[in-house]
Amino acid sequence: QVQLVESGGGLVQAGGSLRLSCIASGGTFSRYAVGWFRQTPGQDRRFLAGMSWDGRTKYYEDSVKGRFTISKDNANNTMYLQMNNLKPEDTAVYQCAVERRPYGLGKFPRDFGTRGQGTQVTVSS
Repeated sequence: QVQLVESGGGLVQAGGSLRLSCIASGGTFSRYAVGWFRQTPGQDRRFLAGMSWDGRTKYYEDSVKGRFTISKDNANNTMYLQMNNLKPEDTAVYQCAVERRPYGLGKFPRDFGTRGQGTQVTVSS
């Protein structure tokens, strides 16, 4: 069973950048598609970005396209979310996730299972 731990959240001014990290343990990380979600109080969890197990294909939700970049470092069992040009509406708890089954696309939220505990990102105006 894969376990995930995020880090890198914090307080940033609008227009600034943050890089979130997520370290995986307990599984063969390189075989799994990865993704990032975020959630704000009173709203459903939202799928932001996904990457196929081999890193060849990436998907982004429209509101973050061009600003956020997902990546994966199999050698260090770590995934990242680089967030640039942050906006106040990006304020949320961010969670990393891996798909339930190996060799996936990372495209559909329903395919993701294990998530981390989340890291808070706050963007001030």
